[in-house]
Amino acid sequence: MHIIPAIDLIDGKCVRLTQGDYSQKKEYNSNPLEVAQMFADAGLKRLHLVDLDGAKQKRLVNHKVLEKLATHTSLHIDFGGGIQSDEDIRIAFESGAQQVTGGSIAIRKPELFESWLKQHGNEKIILGADAKNERIAVSGWEETTEVWIYDFLEEYSRKGVKYVISTDVAKDGLLQGPSFELYKNIQDKTPELKLVASGGVSNIGDVERLAEMNIFGVIIGKAIYEGTIQLADLSRMANA
Repeated sequence: MHIIPAIDLIDGKCVRLTQGDYSQKKEYNSNPLEVAQMFADAGLKRLHLVDLDGAKQKRLVNHKVLEKLATHTSLHIDFGGGIQSDEDIRIAFESGAQQVTGGSIAIRKPELFESWLKQHGNEKIILGADAKNERIAVSGWEETTEVWIYDFLEEYSRKGVKYVISTDVAKDGLLQGPSFELYKNIQDKTPELKLVASGGVSNIGDVERLAEMNIFGVIIGKAIYEGTIQLADLSRMANA
């Protein structure tokens, strides 16, 4: 299983939100490159980079930070947040993203998202499937749709999506454990998808349990920054 640390960006700084609430922001480091280098030094290979400014403004904002991290580390970066146009995705890839995640766009402009799948290939495009009570949440989780997550994933799997990142909004940032049942249901209904679990990971036991489920990857954010998971333990798992 891929261990994927997360950096969320507001004003170019490394922050975390609780349940996607911008009023519950905590800043951890004003230098994201320092944080990314710490992950790379620990032997981790991937990074989940989220442009929270972009998610709110519905346009790419923090691409200069992406460029800096891609230039100065060897991390495989998947980038998301605010990518709403062909120009946004072009800039993201030119700035060094290896993969780009689209969530809201896949609901609001499915034809555009599908064109990205065709143009860039399904190795480069990740479907973001964030859920609240099993319904898809969009726009930085400020809006919950009526779309059932399993229907959403089955439809996009038929259209060629290979990778999906799924966050249970109710779990995110609370350090109370991931939504194991949601991920089990996703695996049962769409086993062909490479599923990355995100949200709620609180300790190394959570990570080990997800690994036992044969999930493709897990994104870990707040637990690293709050010290409830040690980088040394993640490093051992990542390089076992």
